[in-house]
Amino acid sequence: MNRRSTATFALVTLLPVAATAADADTATRLDTVDVRGLQPTSLPTQIPTTTEGITAVEIDERINATDSEDALKYFPSLLVRKRYIGDYDHAVLATRASGTGNSARSLVFADGIQISNLLGNGATFTPRWGLVTPEEIERVDVLYGPFSAAYAGNSVGAVVDYVTRMPQAFEAHVKAGWYSQNYSLYRTDDTFDAWHTSASIGDRQGRFAWWLNLSRLDSESQPIGFANRLVSAGTPVTGAPGAAGTPVDGAVAGRNPREQPWWLFGATSQTNTVQDHAKIKLAYDVADDLRASVVAAQWENDVFRDSQSFIEDAAGNPVYAGNVVVGADRYTLAPTDISLQRADLRHRMIGATLKRASGGTFDYTLSASRYDYARDLVRSPTVARPLADAGGAGRIANGDGTGWDAVWFAATWRPNAAHVVDAGVQRDAYALRTAVSTTSDWIRGRAEAPFSAFRGDTDLTSFYAQDTWRMDARWTATLGVRYEDWSAHDGALADASRTLRFARRDETDASPKAALAWAVADDWTVKASLGRSVRYPTVSELFQGSISADAIVNNDPNLKPERAWTAELSSVHELERGSLRATVFAERTRDALYSQTNVTVTPTVTNIQNVDRIETRGLELAYAAQGVGVEGLDLLGSVTFADSIIRENANFPASVGKWQPRVPRWRANLVGTYRAGAHWTYTLAARYSGKQFNTLDNADPNGASYTGVSDFFVVDARARFALDERWSGSVGVDNLNNREYWNFHPYPQRTWSVEVRYDYR
Repeated sequence: MNRRSTATFALVTLLPVAATAADADTATRLDTVDVRGLQPTSLPTQIPTTTEGITAVEIDERINATDSEDALKYFPSLLVRKRYIGDYDHAVLATRASGTGNSARSLVFADGIQISNLLGNGATFTPRWGLVTPEEIERVDVLYGPFSAAYAGNSVGAVVDYVTRMPQAFEAHVKAGWYSQNYSLYRTDDTFDAWHTSASIGDRQGRFAWWLNLSRLDSESQPIGFANRLVSAGTPVTGAPGAAGTPVDGAVAGRNPREQPWWLFGATSQTNTVQDHAKIKLAYDVADDLRASVVAAQWENDVFRDSQSFIEDAAGNPVYAGNVVVGADRYTLAPTDISLQRADLRHRMIGATLKRASGGTFDYTLSASRYDYARDLVRSPTVARPLADAGGAGRIANGDGTGWDAVWFAATWRPNAAHVVDAGVQRDAYALRTAVSTTSDWIRGRAEAPFSAFRGDTDLTSFYAQDTWRMDARWTATLGVRYEDWSAHDGALADASRTLRFARRDETDASPKAALAWAVADDWTVKASLGRSVRYPTVSELFQGSISADAIVNNDPNLKPERAWTAELSSVHELERGSLRATVFAERTRDALYSQTNVTVTPTVTNIQNVDRIETRGLELAYAAQGVGVEGLDLLGSVTFADSIIRENANFPASVGKWQPRVPRWRANLVGTYRAGAHWTYTLAARYSGKQFNTLDNADPNGASYTGVSDFFVVDARARFALDERWSGSVGVDNLNNREYWNFHPYPQRTWSVEVRYDYR
């Protein structure tokens, strides 16, 4: 492994030990140099498959990181659908063969505790990014694909591991940032700002270490939703327009993703989110190789979602609902079309770990964690503005009692120098609780009468074992298997007067894994990986639906789990000043879970269904180097081609042969960082994503529209100044070229950032 590449985007940081080493002792020594004393990743780095990472120093130099997910911004083949600073409920992680509608096809951990929200699959079940702040990150590592038996089938896309700071001596950190977006779209032309402050302090005294992090984010987003009606939905007005409705001006003419003419009547979901985060970590070294640790975190969010009407009556008053007349046609706007919303959230995470890490014959990790929706209230009016501005009737959705638990035991046995055997047992339990009630005052009122309710549980008990075998100095192989026992139970759906229950479900599956690495030369390694994964339906997918005539409809409680085979073949070259990787990957998924319309029945049914077969084949190139051409200049870049096609779909034949939604054929990143002396660092970066679709039948060619998914080319820049070892600051801009681009909602336009930071060590 090239020592000169240790400061680059860590394309080579986590390569398997056998990939470039001539013997085990040399490999161990080089790995220690590479991580530079940072907290160790929890990912299984001995498996010869693609793993990449980034350190806190690299994040600070290169990325305008306003949220923890920004650390993933320039990773090969990854995309986080972040609509605004502090986006807490739609920031889905997309991977090589999974789009931004498939949140359950990746796993995200923070300090060994799962923050992926596997209660559902989709935009509203995103990882709980707010439980990690950018300032506390020490490193982020990503394992591509389901090639480790230690992870559930949700790892089919990737496993992300956030490692946060744990001090070796007294240290303190303070950071303050201001961010501003100039936004112009349709009839909105405004500036939206965000402010972020964070403070951390920690110390170690002998065997005991502690760390405390506090932060607050106050962010205003651009409008991300738009009330609309198809032009063809209008009713021709006969006689006096005033008798048919209110004549209005200001409706914006446009075309929807299917190229149909429509009217846009107003902007919605202009979100003001105030998020408070607190985390404490305690660690005690019971022995030199045995550590007990506890982490506890709380995230609070006070949310107000505003709206703006584009239309006005003859007197210039905004119109929010009712019958409106545009030209010679009448349209009906519901009270909820251009409306408001408030949310009051308090989520808690706690975990405890006992870990033995001797590097000797036997090591183990025992951990238990809980993520809890301690308070989760969303309030919405059912009356129109302006009446809703002061109160009025509405509904309250209460998610209290929702959450998940995990207990893991993992052991590593090294019987000799040639073998590393990993085995473990895990149990994960998910509970979703939602109760919707009516209220006479949606802003301040209490829940009065039940309107609907939804609940369900899933459990997953897993056993795994895998052996990494160093056959000689150049060959390393891993064989593993994961056995899973899954159940779904206590599902129920209710309306105002009745509760209907779902039957229990049970499934078992085994998923084999295999990987092989061949060190062709000291600077060239070839790796191959193959793995099966089973992604079980989530609570939300199984138990959604509605009640009609004393029966649950629009629901399939017998959904099959997704079953995928994933393979990759990589060639990794260590260059004089960096590394170059080429990876060919393929994935075949049967019974993929999507919302679609079953056109084979009458009447048709739209709900979560199984898509029979999706196949993805692609190529990923990744490059990183230091001192390229000019001393102090670092480059990293990646290009991904993915041909992801629906091959079989009996319920919706029009989708066969079409692209998988939200998986573009081409993606690319390029980042250049220049260190100009001891004080200044400059970064210029570009992100590109090609054409994609949001529908299974690809009938939405106009991606540059609300509910569309567009291509984009975006340029970012950052300048960082380090006055000394303690004081630093930065000025940055995301979307420097002010590109208007969409992923169902509009992404942010040009956004400036100014940050000041103080670090005492």
